[in-house]
Amino acid sequence: MRKVIATSEAPAAVGPYSQAIAVRDTLYCAGQIPLDPVTGDLVQGGVTEQTIRVLENVGAVLRANNMNFDKVVKATVFMVDLGKFAEMNAVYQRYFLPPFPARSTIEVSALPRGAQVEIEVIAVA
Repeated sequence: MRKVIATSEAPAAVGPYSQAIAVRDTLYCAGQIPLDPVTGDLVQGGVTEQTIRVLENVGAVLRANNMNFDKVVKATVFMVDLGKFAEMNAVYQRYFLPPFPARSTIEVSALPRGAQVEIEVIAVA
């Protein structure tokens, strides 16, 4: 009982994957990077600007399944520089309110298209 979730309000998949898959009441969202959904270009700026775009993209995918950020139970954040964690976290806490979802933050050597931040979420209705 899988359902593909797709929206033009978030960047189209750049490979063989779906923006999200819904299974019953659970939504598994692919990682979002800071691509402008209209132009497909990487958002310019630092971690703050990129995290805003990433979370706007995540929000669009959630809305496509009639959900919002309060339904997120798990988030995974990938960053190329954990030294910028505080910048990412300052933006993150504007989108997620208590009780916060469980979260992992991982430093990686690189992200697609030169992004500095990628976030994936799991949400439950």
